[in-house]
Amino acid sequence: MNQLSDRKYIIIGVFILVGLIYISRLFYIQVIDDTYKLDARNQAFRYTTEFPIRGYIYDRNNKLLVYNEAAYDLMVLPKNVKNIDTMDFCGLLGITKEQFLKKMKKAVQAPNSPRKESIFEKQLSPKDYASLQEVLYRFPGFFVQSRTLRKYPKKIAAHMLGYIGEADKRTTEKDSYYKEGDYLGISGIEKSYEKVLRGKKGMHIIMKDVNNRDMGSYMNGLYDTIAISGKPLTTTLDADLQEYAEQLMQNKIGSVVAIDPSTGEILAIVTSPTYDPNLFVGRARNKNFVELSHDSIGKPLFNRSTMASYPPGSTFKLVMALIGLNEGVLTADTRYPCARGYPPLGGRPKCHPHGSPMDLEGAIGTSCNSYFSYVFKSVIEDKTYNSTYKAYANWRDIATSFCLGTKTGSDLANELRGNVPSIGYYDKIFGKGSWKASTVISLGIGQNELGITPLQNANLVAIIANKGWYYTPHIVKAIDGNPNDTILDRFKVKHYTKIKDTAIYNIVIAGMAKAVEGGTAASLKIEGIPYCAKTGTAQNSGKDHSVFVCFAPKDNPKIAIGILIENAGFGSTYAGPIARLMMEKYLKGEITRPDLEKRMLEADLIHKTKNAEVTKQH
Repeated sequence: MNQLSDRKYIIIGVFILVGLIYISRLFYIQVIDDTYKLDARNQAFRYTTEFPIRGYIYDRNNKLLVYNEAAYDLMVLPKNVKNIDTMDFCGLLGITKEQFLKKMKKAVQAPNSPRKESIFEKQLSPKDYASLQEVLYRFPGFFVQSRTLRKYPKKIAAHMLGYIGEADKRTTEKDSYYKEGDYLGISGIEKSYEKVLRGKKGMHIIMKDVNNRDMGSYMNGLYDTIAISGKPLTTTLDADLQEYAEQLMQNKIGSVVAIDPSTGEILAIVTSPTYDPNLFVGRARNKNFVELSHDSIGKPLFNRSTMASYPPGSTFKLVMALIGLNEGVLTADTRYPCARGYPPLGGRPKCHPHGSPMDLEGAIGTSCNSYFSYVFKSVIEDKTYNSTYKAYANWRDIATSFCLGTKTGSDLANELRGNVPSIGYYDKIFGKGSWKASTVISLGIGQNELGITPLQNANLVAIIANKGWYYTPHIVKAIDGNPNDTILDRFKVKHYTKIKDTAIYNIVIAGMAKAVEGGTAASLKIEGIPYCAKTGTAQNSGKDHSVFVCFAPKDNPKIAIGILIENAGFGSTYAGPIARLMMEKYLKGEITRPDLEKRMLEADLIHKTKNAEVTKQH
């Protein structure tokens, strides 16, 4: 009897154990492991990402610079591709069977997988989409996802605006918002303001029947999420001035940047040669990119305005004058001799013929190399510091406070810092304690290892126009119509240089005015608009670069310009005339020197350079 009772309990225990195993397995399958659930859902549903409309971009006067145009990506989920007519499908897309197989192979290989949707064919036109959509039900595993492409009504400001491209593996690993195939800003303000412009994705759950045909939204869209459009940007750019500047810079290599000194707003920023931003839209982008990258002389893809570091040449003499006055080793009445060069070093650096000796205003107006070599020597050998190193460190510290050798902090992508050489650099080149002012004397006239970007040069002259302060140069003035968006707060903070005495700036400004009244820029006067300028000729391995900085009007300045044109000679030859025309266009809305305008528009320095290269090779 006891044995029968024991068997009963054993049998009951076995049943309970088997039941618990089944229950726990069902619990694992239904609650913990969702593989079967997902497989079932994937047979019945398709989860479609709704991409948001990217934010539009406008100029300061609300002229449209960038908008969107509809496009469509053909997507594939490889595990669902079954029993399709391959040749029929290839005929619809205009591809070969070999291309089809190559695309399918890519769709199943890492980082893609048979269970993961990916792009099969990018950016179908609305016409191709319409014809494909009617028969897509015959090709299970394929579906269309709507996208938008950027369009540019004006073919301007390509480097500033930037372009969008596909997210790569590194991006998707760094930011979970992006999946491979997503588009994002790659350069320009498309990159700087990516999170503002991109918006937020939405999700739609679509029911499918056994024939892979769409049967409408699941639960009438109850679980769908709506995409949130990106915010529009209002830039500081004046589209008309930008377009005019690009016309003047056509067939020239260099950059011009115009800033409103009172706000730090960038009015125009040109890199030349440039390109039509529409070339980087659609399926032809890669082909156009390769073609542009092969231009070894013009390098149209290189953003010179923020990335090219040029010797500032004579425009740096303005900084030298300010530092000399600030340190008390120079006055407005100080005179130095010039014998067509710097006498203590046997006439090197060389100088052009002019009256001598001159006071500071005259030296700025005539751009005397000898004068500012003396000024540099007096600053670096200032006995107040009892050390060349300490005096040089002070000189460099003041120079960098003008945003030289350091980034301006602008909202332009990929800005570089330029170069103001350090003590460590010269110790490495000449040996510790083995160099002095005369060793690096050309720094005083903006040569040697000094390197300044065109953006920094424009900001430098804006600082002088403001007599010692500046707002960080920036290209966006409002987000979604709001100029007080917190993202823009940093552009409303005043920054001051280490030279704060406005009387010092007044002396230098008077010299810049003299350059226009009767000095190196005398041929570039603007009737009714007194302005201040400094010409520059930056020495180069080939022909010298033409440099010019200016602001106008002299009192209450509204525009400051820094411009450099490669291999173009004196500052008054090409850089000065273009800056003068831009100032007049912006301030008066008309040009009173059509002869000058015609000469600048027709000047072709690129092909002249190319021809010289060919001649040199032969």
